[in-house]
Amino acid sequence: MSSVKHLQFSTTINAPAAVVWRHITSPESYEHWTSAFAEGSRFEGSWEQGSRIRFLSPSGDGVVAEIAESRKEAFMSIRHLGFVANGTEDTTSDAVRAWAPAYENYTLLAVPEGTRMVVDQDVAAEWEEHMNQAWPKALDLLKGLSEASSAA
Repeated sequence: MSSVKHLQFSTTINAPAAVVWRHITSPESYEHWTSAFAEGSRFEGSWEQGSRIRFLSPSGDGVVAEIAESRKEAFMSIRHLGFVANGTEDTTSDAVRAWAPAYENYTLLAVPEGTRMVVDQDVAAEWEEHMNQAWPKALDLLKGLSEASSAA
């Protein structure tokens, strides 16, 4: 797995973890904050531990994963298993085995200002630059959503 990079991003959000968690996992909010990765991003499936979930672009292509661990309002571990292309899951090709399984973990920590969100992500080297640009924007969007609804 030498082609896999470990990236970490974090932000402090002036809102309780329950609000941040809701915005991470609700379909409408997810579509908003993940637009930093691709406009029209969505998910299909469940955020429950052990569930399969697909993260998709408007074309329907994306990645297939499973929720490896879910501790509500505290921690989420997403185990990426492969690609989705033309509606078909690929979890066994050499291209997938070069990086999968790869983890994307969200940690929510209570801090005096509200919630500190830490994202740890394993990415294939060719996606490193994109993720380094997109994650800070995504966290800013998530922060904006969470702080606006917390203040309401």
